Amino acid sequence: MKQVLVIRLGAMGDILHALPAVASLRASAGVRIAWIVKPQFRELLDGGGIADEILEFRRRGIRPLLATLRNLRRRRFDCAVDFQGLIQSALVARLSRARRVIGFERALLREPVAALFYHDRVQSPAAHVVDRYLDLAAAAGAAQRLFQFPLPPGREEGRLPQDRFLLASPFAGWGSKQWPLEHWLALAELVQTELQLPLVFNVSPAQAAAFGTHKDIHLHVSSISGLINATRRAAAVIGVDSGPMHLAAALDRPGVAIYGPTDPQRNGPYSRRIRVLRDPAARTSYARSAEPDPSMRAISPRQVLDALREVL
Repeated sequence: MKQVLVIRLGAMGDILHALPAVASLRASAGVRIAWIVKPQFRELLDGGGIADEILEFRRRGIRPLLATLRNLRRRRFDCAVDFQGLIQSALVARLSRARRVIGFERALLREPVAALFYHDRVQSPAAHVVDRYLDLAAAAGAAQRLFQFPLPPGREEGRLPQDRFLLASPFAGWGSKQWPLEHWLALAELVQTELQLPLVFNVSPAQAAAFGTHKDIHLHVSSISGLINATRRAAAVIGVDSGPMHLAAALDRPGVAIYGPTDPQRNGPYSRRIRVLRDPAARTSYARSAEPDPSMRAISPRQVLDALREVL
């Protein structure tokens, strides 16, 4: 039995992008997959059948970190595949003492120094991250390319309408990828008036405070499992370049994705059922800032409504 360690610690969208590659690896005969991930993202993997074992990466405090590394070393992995491409993830791969550590070549890494820890450095001509990950899996021994996104069923959480509804995930990891809150509020009025559908905003408890005292706003406060359930039920999903939008793509739900500084050819929803809106004047940049990028502000609520009509 070939023991393979998969390293994709986070974040949500990146883990989702790695699912087809890991599914391809696991489909190979005689392969056992252990996936190490940050605890807050474990819900994406539990119960989905993507890995034989899920390990948690706990880095706060020297004792939990050392315990994690000892746990990895005991397993005597034949191969460690670093889908993350950071110094941290590359160190985890190397310190696992896997016989072979595989990652991308320097030019494809956000932190090129990580390549120093790899035995094999993989090139990929692909534009989209999902396809790059599939190339990495092939280098690790995957015999086929499976375009599958194994995910758990999720569970009911919070309040959801009994009838059809639209699901919005307005937040992203950095502010420049977000659509202005006033645009979201205007869109909620438009879809209710013209489509006769409620717009449900999926948020974490911390994000709910951003809506303040706005009336007639339907908030669905949930964990990742609750978001999975809500996404499966939604008639369509609206979002930005963030984990919930990529979840909609993975679950093959129709939707509209609003993009600005990030390149949808590289990081867009991996689905033909999702319409991507991006201002023609948008300039690709992965610099993180707190405020919405001007190209995000340029997309109007009316444009999003028109795109919704096309996918519903």
